[in-house]
Amino acid sequence: MTWARRFVALAAILTVTACDAARNPQAAAPTRPVPSHPTETAPSHPADITLAFAGDVHFAGRTASLLGDPATAFGSISSTLSAADLAMVNLETAVTTRGAAEPKEFHFRAPSSAYDAVKAAGIDVVSIANNHALDYGRTGLADTLNAARAVGMPTVGAGADATAAYAPWITDIRGTRIAVLGFSQVSELWSQWKATDTRAGIAMTRDLPRAVAAVRAARRQASVVLVYVHWGTESDACPPDDARAFAAEMAEAGATVVVGTHAHLLLGDGWLGKTFVQYGLGNFLWWRDDAYSNDTGVLRVTLNGSAISKTELVPARISRRTGRPEVAAGVDAARIRREYADLRACTGLAASPSP
Repeated sequence: MTWARRFVALAAILTVTACDAARNPQAAAPTRPVPSHPTETAPSHPADITLAFAGDVHFAGRTASLLGDPATAFGSISSTLSAADLAMVNLETAVTTRGAAEPKEFHFRAPSSAYDAVKAAGIDVVSIANNHALDYGRTGLADTLNAARAVGMPTVGAGADATAAYAPWITDIRGTRIAVLGFSQVSELWSQWKATDTRAGIAMTRDLPRAVAAVRAARRQASVVLVYVHWGTESDACPPDDARAFAAEMAEAGATVVVGTHAHLLLGDGWLGKTFVQYGLGNFLWWRDDAYSNDTGVLRVTLNGSAISKTELVPARISRRTGRPEVAAGVDAARIRREYADLRACTGLAASPSP
């Protein structure tokens, strides 16, 4: 009797299963075993990464009123900057309402909404290694750094001590690790403003061993190293010897890209071995109309992984009315591109990287 009951029960189970399978064919399909390791796929080529660099930014004179609406302060050029994966400018002002003016001719300061304007324009990091970040002393510099932290705007090139000033900002874009550093080569008050182990200040090219060590350390942490330098001679469209020497040091230390500002006009670009160097991006969002040139632009560098695949200048003109940069078109764009290409002649740079 026991065997017979078991046989009847088993037959009933098989009958129910067969009926379920008829109603739902997937229920009867065998289950595919889950592999113990993820299925490997062929590696894909890394997507292009676009970097955008532009020149000096002030919120003073005619540009001060632009901070009445920080979201629109940069105007239409914002679309060019925000289209990049990483955009950078030189913020050439103390962001403070305090401090005492330093013994120098020009002084610039802006409210903390300057950082709101920079963020709204699509800028991801700013250099504050320049000859105006300490216009209102170390009190002003502390405010500049604190205001940046408050809104989450990364800064490079200055800090509470040398360790902070020479430290890179590091980011990861689609698997490519990028380090960004800032330095100043301007001689005005450099020894008083330089960062030391016990004093806040600027990362200076004139402390060459520390600058080189900073770039080498960044290269160990990232496959792409970007160096932004405040250098050159005002009104001179050719880089001075000290800028060319520092560019060579940066290339030797492992920099991928070296860009700069300070001369108030565009300078040339080209290759130093496998390092791309741009000696001067000129004024960008600029406070007055008596600068040496209103020609400017956005340097666009395209990376494929960690290798540079393309560089180009997007020509722009600074509006005489607002001080905003506006993308150039037509005759103006053609003229700026032509004149910009001619600027390479006095840089000592090559038209293409070394093999």
